[in-house]
Amino acid sequence: MTQAIVITDVTTTEVGVHAAKATAEEAGQTEASRTVWESPEGIRSGVWEVTPGAFSSTRPEYHEMCQIVSGRATIIEEDGTSFEVAPGSLFITPEGWTGRWIVHETLRKAWVVIPFAALQDPVRSGA
Repeated sequence: MTQAIVITDVTTTEVGVHAAKATAEEAGQTEASRTVWESPEGIRSGVWEVTPGAFSSTRPEYHEMCQIVSGRATIIEEDGTSFEVAPGSLFITPEGWTGRWIVHETLRKAWVVIPFAALQDPVRSGA
């Protein structure tokens, strides 16, 4: 029998130890992430947290759906378009997306990552 995976409060669940944010524009910004589920095809979901600061971001070979649960940020896309995210914001960054995050207050999101390869199922494509 397969059972559901439940996190009763994503705003306070443990995300792990914070470490330096690799793509941070200045030293001192940290992040932590916890994967709570992964499928055999590589689809994953979890919780991520980052401290204030700015960093670059890309989505190579995967799509990501994000639900902001706490904090605030401005996200600037490669073409200069920007949008604000705060608790309740839901957005998707598709495979190939590039941008920059400016985190105004510690931000936490629930995420789902779908590798582009997972969508290349030969049964579905008729190959």
